[in-house]
Amino acid sequence: MKKIALFILFLVITSCSKEEVNNDIDNDGIENNIDNCFQIANPNQEDKDGDGIGDACDDFNDSDNDGIADEIDNCPQIANPNQEDNDRDGFGDVCDTTPSNKVTCVNGFAGIYPCNDYDLLLHIPLSTFNASSANDSWGWTDTSTNHEYAIIGLDNGTAFVDVTDTENPIYLGKLPTATVNSDWRDVKVYNNYAFVVSEAANHGMQVFDLTKLRSVTNPPQNFTAETTFTDFGSAHNIVINESKGYAFPVGTSRSGMYAGGPLFINIQNPLNPVSEGGFRNYSHDAQVVTYAGPDTEHTGKEILIGSNETEIVIVDITNKANPIKLSTISYANVGYAHQGWFTQDMRYFLLGDELDEIRLGNKTRTVIFDFSDLDNPQLSFNYFGPTDAIDHNGYVKNNTFYLANYTAGIRIIDITNIANKSMTEVGFFDTYPTNNIAGFNGAWSVYPYFESGNIVISDIDNGLFIVKKSQ
Repeated sequence: MKKIALFILFLVITSCSKEEVNNDIDNDGIENNIDNCFQIANPNQEDKDGDGIGDACDDFNDSDNDGIADEIDNCPQIANPNQEDNDRDGFGDVCDTTPSNKVTCVNGFAGIYPCNDYDLLLHIPLSTFNASSANDSWGWTDTSTNHEYAIIGLDNGTAFVDVTDTENPIYLGKLPTATVNSDWRDVKVYNNYAFVVSEAANHGMQVFDLTKLRSVTNPPQNFTAETTFTDFGSAHNIVINESKGYAFPVGTSRSGMYAGGPLFINIQNPLNPVSEGGFRNYSHDAQVVTYAGPDTEHTGKEILIGSNETEIVIVDITNKANPIKLSTISYANVGYAHQGWFTQDMRYFLLGDELDEIRLGNKTRTVIFDFSDLDNPQLSFNYFGPTDAIDHNGYVKNNTFYLANYTAGIRIIDITNIANKSMTEVGFFDTYPTNNIAGFNGAWSVYPYFESGNIVISDIDNGLFIVKKSQ
């Protein structure tokens, strides 16, 4: 029995000795006690995130040790725990070597520009245009190519920029002023032509074929107008009713036949404009529509809404030889009735008063009128913005009011509840970060009508901006 017991003990000891020698469970040549993944063969002992657990069995790979797993890290080789990606291209800023014009609105700023929910896509300074100041802006979409073009008025001409791809914009060229330089220039578009007026002496109305922009091979070019209409000299602004093919220069000479009131020019053949009269009552700016609003008495008529310094004037201009004044309306604390725009349903009219902020010291004020009855318009309410800045040009698209607010940049205002006398600012982009005082610097105009959602801003001091609502 003793010999049997000793034999069994020998077998047990021999067996244990053999098990201790075989300490490489995954057979990868690395002993278990130093193998960083002893259950899965990994002879190279790869451990990209340096956490002591081999990649072969590490469910959490973090190569740069920033706490973000490689598979979701927007820069897995360089630590960036905040995952900052200002241009939102999917590549973290610390390893993004692709230059970008886009600057995302983060924590209230897009670079140096204060903002709320709107990103900067493109900025082109005045120096690029060889200009000293900017003024009006508009846009043109080439329906044959879907290219979008920003048109910006300058002290010495009108510039055209292909902004379809804001990462690769093309400054195509400039249409020089018809006579001398001026701080005031205005442009609108009809049937693939741009119509440009200015307060420059004897300037007239330049007509420029926008389709020429398709074939520019060596930009920027100096363009020439197809024709210049000279039945008038200077004008502060130009209005176009695209549905009828008429242009209406306003703010012409007060000593002229219509005392600075709107001129009626048939532009159905853009290369051969024809004068058809005017309305004798000075207008600083205006909107002309083929009426489709709630006052059915005037459905289908051509209606002009003039912002006439101290009042608004509503005129039926269907018969150019016999315009009919329907009504006028003023309001308390008039500074300067400057410019306004209909809501989409043509029930309300939003008027900007340019001088009340300076003269009266109030915050930015927009005056809202109820135009349900064009023969008897009514004041609805006043909307006050958050800053001291002066309001300039404003335009409505759907239920949003886009306001060029001089030193406060552009303000984006929700007018969904306008019938309940309520408007709410929902965003802004401040192109003039120096201040928000009541002064004549900053955003002159805004064009919000591109299908892309890109918004054109012309800044007096800082040039052309393209912004877009943050995604």
